[in-house]
Amino acid sequence: MRAAVYVEQDQPLVVEELDAVEPGPRDVVVQIAASGVCHSDLSVTNGTLPIPPPCILGHEGAGIVDWVGSEVSHLVPGDRVIATFVPACGSCWYCIHDKSNLCEGTAETAMLPRAKRPNGSTAVGFAGLGTFSDVMTVRESQAVKVDTELPAEQLALIGCGVTTGVGAALNTAQVEPGSTVAVIGCGGVGQAVIQGARIAGAARIIAIDPVDLKRKTAEQQGATDLIDPSAGDPVSQVQELTGGRGADYAFEVIGRPETIVQAFATARRGGTAVVVGMPRIDSEVTLPGFGMFYDEKKLLGCVYGSAQVRRDFPRFISLAETGRLDLGAMVSRRIKLDEVNDAFRAMEAGEVIRSVIV
Repeated sequence: MRAAVYVEQDQPLVVEELDAVEPGPRDVVVQIAASGVCHSDLSVTNGTLPIPPPCILGHEGAGIVDWVGSEVSHLVPGDRVIATFVPACGSCWYCIHDKSNLCEGTAETAMLPRAKRPNGSTAVGFAGLGTFSDVMTVRESQAVKVDTELPAEQLALIGCGVTTGVGAALNTAQVEPGSTVAVIGCGGVGQAVIQGARIAGAARIIAIDPVDLKRKTAEQQGATDLIDPSAGDPVSQVQELTGGRGADYAFEVIGRPETIVQAFATARRGGTAVVVGMPRIDSEVTLPGFGMFYDEKKLLGCVYGSAQVRRDFPRFISLAETGRLDLGAMVSRRIKLDEVNDAFRAMEAGEVIRSVIV
Protein backbone atom coordinates (compact mmCIF):
# COMPACT_ATOMS: atom_id res chain seq x y z
CA MET A 1 0.00 0.00 0.00
CA ARG A 2 1.05 3.60 -0.62
CA ALA A 3 0.20 6.26 1.94
CA ALA A 4 1.02 9.73 3.30
CA VAL A 5 2.46 9.36 6.80
CA TYR A 6 2.81 11.92 9.57
CA VAL A 7 6.27 11.33 11.07
CA GLU A 8 7.20 14.58 12.85
CA GLN A 9 5.41 17.71 14.05
CA ASP A 10 5.63 20.75 11.77
CA GLN A 11 7.21 18.66 9.01
CA PRO A 12 5.77 17.57 5.64
CA LEU A 13 4.04 14.23 5.34
CA VAL A 14 6.12 11.42 3.87
CA VAL A 15 4.56 9.49 0.99
CA GLU A 16 5.89 5.94 1.07
CA GLU A 17 5.20 2.27 0.48
CA LEU A 18 3.99 0.36 3.53
CA ASP A 19 3.03 -3.22 4.32
CA ALA A 20 -0.53 -3.56 5.58
CA VAL A 21 -1.02 -5.36 8.88
CA GLU A 22 -3.12 -8.50 8.46
CA PRO A 23 -6.79 -7.58 8.94
CA GLY A 24 -8.87 -9.11 11.70
CA PRO A 25 -12.26 -10.84 11.67
CA ARG A 26 -14.20 -7.59 12.24
CA ASP A 27 -12.19 -5.62 9.67
CA VAL A 28 -12.87 -4.63 6.09
CA VAL A 29 -10.30 -3.64 3.47
CA VAL A 30 -11.33 -0.64 1.36
CA GLN A 31 -9.85 0.56 -1.92
CA ILE A 32 -9.83 4.36 -1.54
CA ALA A 33 -11.42 6.22 -4.46
CA ALA A 34 -11.24 9.75 -3.03
CA SER A 35 -10.10 11.52 0.12
CA GLY A 36 -10.74 15.07 1.21
CA VAL A 37 -7.93 17.07 2.82
CA CYS A 38 -9.47 18.43 6.01
CA HIS A 39 -8.17 21.00 8.49
CA SER A 40 -8.17 18.34 11.20
CA ASP A 41 -5.40 16.53 9.32
CA LEU A 42 -3.39 19.74 9.39
CA SER A 43 -4.15 19.98 13.12
CA VAL A 44 -2.27 16.73 13.66
CA THR A 45 0.84 17.99 11.88
CA ASN A 46 0.96 21.28 13.83
CA GLY A 47 0.31 19.77 17.24
CA THR A 48 -3.24 21.03 17.78
CA LEU A 49 -4.26 17.38 17.98
CA PRO A 50 -1.57 15.55 19.98
CA ILE A 51 -1.49 12.36 17.91
CA PRO A 52 1.81 10.50 18.21
CA PRO A 53 3.59 9.59 14.96
CA PRO A 54 3.84 7.58 12.84
CA CYS A 55 0.27 7.95 11.65
CA ILE A 56 -1.36 7.62 8.23
CA LEU A 57 -3.42 10.79 7.94
CA GLY A 58 -6.77 11.29 6.23
CA HIS A 59 -10.21 10.74 7.73
CA GLU A 60 -12.60 11.94 4.99
CA GLY A 61 -12.87 9.27 2.32
CA ALA A 62 -14.96 6.99 0.15
CA GLY A 63 -14.17 3.80 -1.71
CA ILE A 64 -15.03 0.19 -2.58
CA VAL A 65 -14.91 -2.76 -0.19
CA ASP A 66 -12.28 -5.23 -1.37
CA TRP A 67 -12.28 -7.82 1.46
CA VAL A 68 -14.31 -8.56 4.59
CA GLY A 69 -13.45 -10.46 7.75
CA SER A 70 -15.24 -13.58 8.95
CA GLU A 71 -17.30 -11.67 11.56
CA VAL A 72 -18.40 -8.86 9.22
CA SER A 73 -22.17 -9.02 8.71
CA HIS A 74 -23.29 -5.88 6.87
CA LEU A 75 -20.74 -5.45 4.07
CA VAL A 76 -19.57 -7.54 1.12
CA PRO A 77 -16.84 -7.00 -1.48
CA GLY A 78 -17.95 -4.50 -4.11
CA ASP A 79 -20.00 -2.32 -1.75
CA ARG A 80 -19.52 1.43 -2.07
CA VAL A 81 -18.80 2.90 1.35
CA ILE A 82 -18.15 6.21 3.04
CA ALA A 83 -15.68 6.11 5.92
CA THR A 84 -16.79 7.48 9.28
CA PHE A 85 -14.05 8.75 11.58
CA VAL A 86 -16.29 8.07 14.58
CA PRO A 87 -17.32 4.40 14.65
CA ALA A 88 -20.96 3.42 15.03
CA CYS A 89 -20.69 0.12 16.89
CA GLY A 90 -24.43 -0.10 17.48
CA SER A 91 -24.09 -1.69 20.92
CA CYS A 92 -22.54 0.82 23.34
CA TRP A 93 -24.66 3.10 25.57
CA TYR A 94 -24.35 6.09 23.21
CA CYS A 95 -25.21 4.16 20.05
CA ILE A 96 -28.24 2.58 21.72
CA HIS A 97 -29.38 6.03 22.85
CA ASP A 98 -29.17 7.56 19.35
CA LYS A 99 -25.83 9.27 20.00
CA SER A 100 -23.50 7.24 17.81
CA ASN A 101 -21.37 10.35 17.20
CA LEU A 102 -20.15 9.76 20.78
CA CYS A 103 -19.56 6.01 20.31
CA GLU A 104 -17.48 4.42 23.06
CA GLY A 105 -15.44 2.51 20.50
CA THR A 106 -13.71 5.65 19.24
CA ALA A 107 -10.52 5.37 21.30
CA GLU A 108 -10.04 1.66 20.57
CA THR A 109 -10.32 1.95 16.79
CA ALA A 110 -8.02 4.97 16.70
CA MET A 111 -5.13 3.04 18.25
CA LEU A 112 -5.18 -0.08 16.06
CA PRO A 113 -1.90 -0.66 14.17
CA ARG A 114 -2.63 -0.78 10.45
CA ALA A 115 0.68 -0.77 8.57
CA LYS A 116 4.43 -1.29 8.87
CA ARG A 117 6.79 1.32 7.49
CA PRO A 118 10.04 0.54 5.65
CA ASN A 119 12.01 1.26 8.85
CA GLY A 120 10.02 -1.35 10.75
CA SER A 121 7.88 1.02 12.82
CA THR A 122 4.13 0.48 13.02
CA ALA A 123 1.69 3.18 11.92
CA VAL A 124 -1.91 3.69 13.00
CA GLY A 125 -4.58 5.25 10.81
CA PHE A 126 -5.77 8.70 11.88
CA ALA A 127 -9.11 8.34 13.70
CA GLY A 128 -9.00 4.64 12.89
CA LEU A 129 -8.98 5.35 9.15
CA GLY A 130 -6.01 6.72 7.19
CA THR A 131 -7.63 7.75 3.91
CA PHE A 132 -4.45 9.36 2.54
CA SER A 133 -3.65 6.00 0.97
CA ASP A 134 -4.69 3.76 -1.89
CA VAL A 135 -6.08 1.12 0.45
CA MET A 136 -7.00 1.04 4.13
CA THR A 137 -8.11 -1.49 6.71
CA VAL A 138 -10.87 -0.40 9.09
CA ARG A 139 -13.41 -1.87 11.45
CA GLU A 140 -16.81 -2.60 9.93
CA SER A 141 -18.22 0.00 12.31
CA GLN A 142 -16.31 2.69 10.39
CA ALA A 143 -17.63 1.96 6.90
CA VAL A 144 -21.17 2.91 5.89
CA LYS A 145 -22.62 1.28 2.77
CA VAL A 146 -24.24 3.73 0.34
CA ASP A 147 -26.30 3.22 -2.81
CA THR A 148 -25.77 6.15 -5.17
CA GLU A 149 -24.19 7.21 -8.44
CA LEU A 150 -22.66 10.36 -6.97
CA PRO A 151 -18.92 10.64 -7.72
CA ALA A 152 -16.48 9.49 -5.06
CA GLU A 153 -14.96 12.97 -4.65
CA GLN A 154 -18.36 14.19 -3.43
CA LEU A 155 -19.10 11.16 -1.27
CA ALA A 156 -15.75 11.59 0.47
CA LEU A 157 -16.79 15.01 1.77
CA ILE A 158 -19.81 13.47 3.48
CA GLY A 159 -17.35 11.49 5.62
CA CYS A 160 -16.38 14.59 7.59
CA GLY A 161 -16.89 18.18 6.46
CA VAL A 162 -20.42 17.92 5.09
CA THR A 163 -21.76 15.81 7.94
CA THR A 164 -20.10 18.02 10.55
CA GLY A 165 -21.38 21.25 9.04
CA VAL A 166 -24.82 20.32 7.73
CA GLY A 167 -25.38 18.24 10.86
CA ALA A 168 -24.45 21.19 13.07
CA ALA A 169 -27.30 23.17 11.54
CA LEU A 170 -29.90 20.41 11.24
CA ASN A 171 -29.10 18.17 14.22
CA THR A 172 -27.20 20.16 16.85
CA ALA A 173 -28.79 23.60 16.57
CA GLN A 174 -31.98 22.49 14.83
CA VAL A 175 -32.18 25.79 12.95
CA GLU A 176 -35.76 26.97 12.56
CA PRO A 177 -37.27 28.28 9.31
CA GLY A 178 -37.19 32.07 9.04
CA SER A 179 -34.35 32.47 11.53
CA THR A 180 -31.09 34.42 11.31
CA VAL A 181 -27.82 32.47 11.27
CA ALA A 182 -24.24 33.76 11.59
CA VAL A 183 -21.32 31.53 10.58
CA ILE A 184 -17.85 32.48 11.81
CA GLY A 185 -15.27 30.76 9.60
CA CYS A 186 -16.27 29.76 6.07
CA GLY A 187 -13.84 27.01 5.10
CA GLY A 188 -15.09 23.59 4.08
CA VAL A 189 -17.08 22.91 7.25
CA GLY A 190 -18.33 26.50 7.44
CA GLN A 191 -19.67 26.22 3.88
CA ALA A 192 -21.51 23.07 4.94
CA VAL A 193 -23.03 24.90 7.92
CA ILE A 194 -24.26 27.59 5.50
CA GLN A 195 -25.82 24.96 3.26
CA GLY A 196 -27.40 23.27 6.28
CA ALA A 197 -28.89 26.58 7.41
CA ARG A 198 -30.22 27.18 3.91
CA ILE A 199 -31.75 23.70 3.78
CA ALA A 200 -33.35 24.33 7.20
CA GLY A 201 -35.03 27.46 5.83
CA ALA A 202 -33.04 30.22 7.53
CA ALA A 203 -34.15 33.61 6.21
CA ARG A 204 -30.83 35.35 6.76
CA ILE A 205 -27.40 33.71 6.70
CA ILE A 206 -24.45 35.92 7.60
CA ALA A 207 -21.03 34.63 6.49
CA ILE A 208 -18.06 35.96 8.46
CA ASP A 209 -14.55 35.35 7.10
CA PRO A 210 -11.54 37.52 6.22
CA VAL A 211 -10.83 35.59 2.99
CA ASP A 212 -12.58 36.97 -0.08
CA LEU A 213 -12.77 33.56 -1.81
CA LYS A 214 -14.58 32.05 1.14
CA ARG A 215 -17.07 34.92 1.39
CA LYS A 216 -17.83 34.70 -2.34
CA THR A 217 -18.29 30.93 -2.12
CA ALA A 218 -20.53 31.39 0.91
CA GLU A 219 -22.74 33.71 -1.12
CA GLN A 220 -23.06 31.04 -3.81
CA GLN A 221 -24.07 28.53 -1.16
CA GLY A 222 -26.86 30.67 0.28
CA ALA A 223 -25.33 33.39 2.46
CA THR A 224 -27.40 36.57 2.28
CA ASP A 225 -24.86 38.86 3.97
CA LEU A 226 -21.06 38.87 3.94
CA ILE A 227 -18.85 40.28 6.69
CA ASP A 228 -15.10 40.83 6.57
CA PRO A 229 -14.04 40.78 10.24
CA SER A 230 -10.87 42.71 9.39
CA ALA A 231 -13.03 45.66 8.35
CA GLY A 232 -14.57 46.16 11.79
CA ASP A 233 -15.98 44.39 14.84
CA PRO A 234 -18.04 41.48 13.42
CA VAL A 235 -20.33 41.37 16.46
CA SER A 236 -21.33 44.98 15.88
CA GLN A 237 -21.77 44.31 12.17
CA VAL A 238 -24.12 41.41 12.88
CA GLN A 239 -26.09 43.53 15.33
CA GLU A 240 -26.44 46.26 12.71
CA LEU A 241 -27.98 43.71 10.36
CA THR A 242 -30.40 42.38 12.99
CA GLY A 243 -31.93 45.44 14.59
CA GLY A 244 -29.37 45.45 17.39
CA ARG A 245 -30.30 41.98 18.63
CA GLY A 246 -27.75 39.57 17.14
CA ALA A 247 -28.26 36.23 15.40
CA ASP A 248 -30.69 33.54 16.46
CA TYR A 249 -27.88 31.03 15.88
CA ALA A 250 -24.14 31.71 15.78
CA PHE A 251 -21.77 28.96 14.63
CA GLU A 252 -18.05 29.03 15.43
CA VAL A 253 -16.22 26.97 12.80
CA ILE A 254 -12.57 27.82 13.49
CA GLY A 255 -11.70 26.36 16.88
CA ARG A 256 -10.17 29.34 18.66
CA PRO A 257 -11.15 30.54 22.14
CA GLU A 258 -11.50 34.14 20.94
CA THR A 259 -13.92 33.22 18.15
CA ILE A 260 -15.91 30.97 20.49
CA VAL A 261 -16.38 34.02 22.73
CA GLN A 262 -17.23 36.01 19.61
CA ALA A 263 -19.90 33.51 18.62
CA PHE A 264 -21.44 33.69 22.08
CA ALA A 265 -21.50 37.50 21.81
CA THR A 266 -22.95 37.32 18.29
CA ALA A 267 -25.98 35.29 19.42
CA ARG A 268 -28.97 37.35 20.54
CA ARG A 269 -30.52 37.12 23.99
CA GLY A 270 -32.13 33.69 24.17
CA GLY A 271 -30.14 32.63 21.12
CA THR A 272 -27.81 29.70 20.52
CA ALA A 273 -24.05 29.56 19.96
CA VAL A 274 -22.62 26.32 18.56
CA VAL A 275 -18.93 25.34 18.77
CA VAL A 276 -18.19 23.39 15.58
CA GLY A 277 -14.48 24.17 15.20
CA MET A 278 -11.97 22.01 17.07
CA PRO A 279 -9.90 23.96 19.64
CA ARG A 280 -6.50 22.86 20.93
CA ILE A 281 -6.86 20.20 23.58
CA ASP A 282 -5.38 22.50 26.26
CA SER A 283 -7.39 25.61 25.32
CA GLU A 284 -9.79 27.35 27.70
CA VAL A 285 -12.69 29.71 27.10
CA THR A 286 -13.82 32.47 29.46
CA LEU A 287 -17.40 33.67 29.13
CA PRO A 288 -19.29 36.33 31.11
CA GLY A 289 -21.04 34.56 33.98
CA PHE A 290 -23.79 37.14 34.43
CA GLY A 291 -24.40 37.26 30.70
CA MET A 292 -24.89 33.49 30.55
CA PHE A 293 -27.56 33.85 33.22
CA TYR A 294 -29.22 37.11 32.24
CA ASP A 295 -29.17 36.69 28.45
CA GLU A 296 -30.38 33.09 28.63
CA LYS A 297 -28.14 32.03 25.78
CA LYS A 298 -27.41 28.41 24.96
CA LEU A 299 -23.84 27.26 24.25
CA LEU A 300 -23.68 23.90 22.48
CA GLY A 301 -20.76 21.65 21.66
CA CYS A 302 -20.93 19.81 18.35
CA VAL A 303 -19.08 16.57 17.58
CA TYR A 304 -19.48 15.29 14.02
CA GLY A 305 -22.64 17.31 13.49
CA SER A 306 -24.45 15.29 16.19
CA ALA A 307 -24.89 12.81 13.35
CA GLN A 308 -26.08 9.23 13.34
CA VAL A 309 -24.09 8.20 10.28
CA ARG A 310 -26.22 5.26 9.14
CA ARG A 311 -29.20 7.59 9.10
CA ASP A 312 -27.55 10.83 8.02
CA PHE A 313 -25.17 9.70 5.25
CA PRO A 314 -28.12 8.46 3.13
CA ARG A 315 -30.09 11.58 4.04
CA PHE A 316 -27.32 13.89 2.84
CA ILE A 317 -26.90 11.82 -0.32
CA SER A 318 -30.62 12.26 -1.06
CA LEU A 319 -30.29 16.02 -0.56
CA ALA A 320 -27.37 16.06 -3.00
CA GLU A 321 -29.11 13.88 -5.57
CA THR A 322 -32.12 16.21 -5.57
CA GLY A 323 -29.98 19.34 -5.89
CA ARG A 324 -30.64 20.79 -2.44
CA LEU A 325 -27.10 20.09 -1.18
CA ASP A 326 -24.31 21.19 -3.52
CA LEU A 327 -21.33 18.91 -2.91
CA GLY A 328 -19.56 19.63 -6.19
CA ALA A 329 -19.12 23.33 -5.39
CA MET A 330 -17.09 22.42 -2.30
CA VAL A 331 -14.38 20.67 -4.35
CA SER A 332 -11.81 23.34 -5.22
CA ARG A 333 -8.98 21.10 -6.43
CA ARG A 334 -8.49 17.51 -7.48
CA ILE A 335 -4.98 16.34 -6.64
CA LYS A 336 -2.80 13.25 -6.44
CA LEU A 337 -1.49 11.74 -3.21
CA ASP A 338 1.98 13.18 -3.82
CA GLU A 339 0.49 16.69 -3.75
CA VAL A 340 -0.93 16.41 -0.25
CA ASN A 341 1.61 18.76 1.35
CA ASP A 342 0.77 21.44 -1.20
CA ALA A 343 -2.88 20.94 -0.30
CA PHE A 344 -2.02 21.85 3.29
CA ARG A 345 -0.22 24.97 2.06
CA ALA A 346 -3.20 25.98 -0.08
CA MET A 347 -5.53 25.44 2.88
CA GLU A 348 -3.48 27.69 5.15
CA ALA A 349 -3.25 30.32 2.39
CA GLY A 350 -7.04 30.41 1.98
CA GLU A 351 -6.83 29.32 -1.67
CA VAL A 352 -9.30 26.42 -1.45
CA ILE A 353 -12.52 25.26 0.12
CA ARG A 354 -11.50 21.57 -0.21
CA SER A 355 -8.73 19.74 -2.02
CA VAL A 356 -9.64 16.13 -2.81
CA ILE A 357 -7.16 13.35 -3.50
CA VAL A 358 -8.42 11.22 -6.40
